[in-house]
Amino acid sequence: MNPLFNSNTSNVPATDTKNASGGKAYKLSTQVALAKYAVTGTFNDTYQVGAAEQLDKVLKLCQESDPEFIAKLAVYARQHGHMKDTPAFMVAYLAKENINLCKQVFSRVIDDPKMLRNFVQVLRSGVVGRKSLGTAPKKLVQGFLNGLTDEQLFKADVGNTPSLPDIIKMMHPKPANKEREALYAYLIGKEPKKADKDYLLPLATQFEAFKKGDTKELPNVPFQMLTALSLTKEDWTKIAERASWTQTRMNLNTFARHGVFENPAMIDMIAARLSNADLIRKSRVFPYQLFTTFMNVSEVDPKIKNALQAAAEISLENVPTIDGEIYLALDTSGSMGHRVTGQRLAANGKPVPPTKTRYIDIASLIVAAICRKNKNAVIVPFDTEVRKVDINPFDSIMTNAQKLADLHGGGTDCSVSLAHLNKIKAKGSAVIYVSDNESWRAYTGKKYKGGTGMMQEWETFAKRNPGSKLVNIDITPSDTTQVATTPNTLLVAGFSDFVFDVVADYFRGNTTDEHWLGMINEIKL
Repeated sequence: MNPLFNSNTSNVPATDTKNASGGKAYKLSTQVALAKYAVTGTFNDTYQVGAAEQLDKVLKLCQESDPEFIAKLAVYARQHGHMKDTPAFMVAYLAKENINLCKQVFSRVIDDPKMLRNFVQVLRSGVVGRKSLGTAPKKLVQGFLNGLTDEQLFKADVGNTPSLPDIIKMMHPKPANKEREALYAYLIGKEPKKADKDYLLPLATQFEAFKKGDTKELPNVPFQMLTALSLTKEDWTKIAERASWTQTRMNLNTFARHGVFENPAMIDMIAARLSNADLIRKSRVFPYQLFTTFMNVSEVDPKIKNALQAAAEISLENVPTIDGEIYLALDTSGSMGHRVTGQRLAANGKPVPPTKTRYIDIASLIVAAICRKNKNAVIVPFDTEVRKVDINPFDSIMTNAQKLADLHGGGTDCSVSLAHLNKIKAKGSAVIYVSDNESWRAYTGKKYKGGTGMMQEWETFAKRNPGSKLVNIDITPSDTTQVATTPNTLLVAGFSDFVFDVVADYFRGNTTDEHWLGMINEIKL
């Protein structure tokens, strides 16, 4: 029989590259690869890729991409991906490559003082091909500074490399009035003229008086401006009362250490703030950040921990409900234990401690959230074999995520979950993977030719389950994947809640090739 007429002939495309672990893989298109880096990259050393290599890769991908796509991706990565480093980098790249596009997206991406510092830092480093900002970028920065109120500008004096005073010295923004002139002088350390002291922002005057001990009234400034001072329990209580939602989440242990929660009224107030749905949505919090806080808070009242669990449920409210039986393939392998922010160096050259959050924590939270919303979901964890886990979908997302994260360890073979489902002839409408796609070990007892093992196992599953779809959620920066792009497969990267919007839209029937890329391209400039 001629093999051309063999009904068992595979249609799986052959692989065309190897991943960072040396396993067979598919190379992503330039735009998809850049998008993946944009929503997962932090320009720090990760398990597979060093910081310099990651930077070189993003720069090369930008050089190969259409500037209009870069502009849209910068907006997407900031507004939907909630990223900081990569969007600022892409706007800085556009400042050299296409200043008109840079102007169009500047305010949508550089939307707070931290992002402004990132933008200036990238341009001054010279990595995008210029070390000076130039006239047009300088005007954009000046416009940002002049657009802040005096109080906003004063409170923005937090952070460094570069600091706000550094930026003011470089940009020479023109003050619109005596009040702004006095504030600029104060921020860069110049003694204001005697006649101008009366124009200085009252909050700045109060802050200086508090630092000198001339008053005990705590100024309403970001607490980072106060932590070097000797503060009382009453001061810390006042700081907690004034804190933003994000400041509250990030400083629960600090508040506890300084006696804030000795007051039951403060416990109730903080718990109410943490579980406030409107504040959670406005904060642009990553769901995993709530998980990290939950795992690391100590010596706090149970009401606080319960509020964090409630906040997690709210932050994950757009998890899609999927019809039919669905399978959740969770990568628990060793490489998933690396820290999300990787390792980076401070301005003084010393290592900065990475976040405690690991990729396995993010993946476990995503899987637990989908499982909570879809009681019909079956979790199939894997490394080089399928792992067993007992999950109650009615338990909290935090509880199940912790249980799943405890499975961490072992090599990586992304095919084993699908191979297991094929072995038991599982029926279903969807398979969702959450992985770093660094598959390298061949599945025991099988020899795959041409495509990846995962892709070949998916072909078998899809033939048995017509109309089924596979979603591959990748949470690490790289330019390879284990599943080729087809109408019944979706690659989406990132760890913000917007990932669920993309997945939900896909399951609503939008099954065009590179659907995620299409959503990015739909952004209006």
